[in-house]
Amino acid sequence: MGIVKISERMHENLRLTSGALSRSINAQAEHWLRVGMLAELNPNLCYADICQLLIEAEQQDAHEQPPAAALAA
Repeated sequence: MGIVKISERMHENLRLTSGALSRSINAQAEHWLRVGMLAELNPNLCYADICQLLIEAEQQDAHEQPPAAALAA
């Protein structure tokens, strides 16, 4: 994990948005970073398409990781 310096204004935006969406400030920042990165790499996609890509990636990760019970065995 690293530290990223951001403006006070951006931090305030993160704080307000994270509270409204029930996310930690770090989780909100990571979400915005992921969405922004995908938007730059895929300028033809709208926000809904980008969110769908994130959901599909999360589903794929969930299927690749063994259940916690299997790890304890």
